Amino acid sequence: MLPYGHQSIDQQDIDAVVEVLKSDWLTTGPAVEQFETQFANHVGCKHAIAVSNGTAALHLAMLAADIGAGQRVITSPNTFVASANAAAFVGALPDFSDIDPVSYNLCPQALQANWQPDTSAVVAVDYAGQSAEMPAIAEFARSQNAVVIEDACHATGGQFEHDGNIFDIGSHPWADMTIFSFHPVKTMTTGEGGMLTTNNDEFAAKARLLRSHGITRDPNRFQGLTSATVGHSDSEIGPWYYEMHSLGYNYRITDLQCALGISQLNRLRSFIQRRQEIVEIYNELFADTEHIVTPKLRNPRDRELTSWHLYTLQIDFAAAGIQRTEIMQRLGQKGIGTQVLYIPVHLQPWYRENYGYAHGKCPVAEKFYTRSLSLPLFPTMENNDVEYVAEKVKIHLNQTATSTLVA
Repeated sequence: MLPYGHQSIDQQDIDAVVEVLKSDWLTTGPAVEQFETQFANHVGCKHAIAVSNGTAALHLAMLAADIGAGQRVITSPNTFVASANAAAFVGALPDFSDIDPVSYNLCPQALQANWQPDTSAVVAVDYAGQSAEMPAIAEFARSQNAVVIEDACHATGGQFEHDGNIFDIGSHPWADMTIFSFHPVKTMTTGEGGMLTTNNDEFAAKARLLRSHGITRDPNRFQGLTSATVGHSDSEIGPWYYEMHSLGYNYRITDLQCALGISQLNRLRSFIQRRQEIVEIYNELFADTEHIVTPKLRNPRDRELTSWHLYTLQIDFAAAGIQRTEIMQRLGQKGIGTQVLYIPVHLQPWYRENYGYAHGKCPVAEKFYTRSLSLPLFPTMENNDVEYVAEKVKIHLNQTATSTLVA
């Protein structure tokens, strides 16, 4: 079976985890800081805060930026629900603006046209690994005093070109904070896990504090206890001492996960190169195929920079004379796993019921959803696997179209 996404684990990864299993630290140990340091160096940012998953990182970004009730957060409808849910977690209003038809990312022009005065943050999602148009998004959002958060859960290790210069996702100047996910189907994995990167000292300090119950063990931040607070005169600050300064969360990541993350980070460049090769093969095999639109880059110069988490076709199922469910079932019978990514978030029942969103709010994203189908894409696919998938997709589309014409 060829699933739509799959992790790549080798002996180096296994050895790294086993080494931690044999150590004194399974969690809150040195591997966490090592992973953060190496990840920060890889993307070129000042701060990297490792957490339990990408959703936790999104939540911490909202808290670090003091987003809350009475504020609006705009994101893309073409994403996993967590991109919007994080705003709801803090009592803000999650809102959506449409995507552009080329990259399937948040459209800067639509964002500006639909802007509301209470908007305090934008969560720009890098769909399939292609960077959102961050310079244009940030220029407008910051002119409105809004925080810019880049949801790069699809784009670990990715880059983009702007004005002739190459920028790393996770450290460029157009995102105040960037979020990554290390779920097994993503570009690299820690099993579960996530990362928040930023060059803002204040945001980093808040995220670190809230990651672990709002507790600090830093003597420089201690406020101290007095006889009034402990009921006696003993206010000794010993090696056991810690203080809770905020109501935080248990969003910690383990040393086991970080050991795997460090090992995977060493292989990330090869993962991305292989993903790029697979995308090129798919594109050649599907070139000029009737009823199919292959993924496009908004900036063709990003061909060697995009990390490609997903390979999503747009298929005109109606013109091809086949329902999406039927072709997914047929491909599944041939050992090919496919997926639909994503149902527009604003059309989910909870968002319709709580915010009154309805069909027609984001027409480009809604049309994209009706035609999208994600095919297998992961580094351990062989070229003949890619050719097999493309062949079966085209056969089923052509057979259906032919039978429809004959009938």
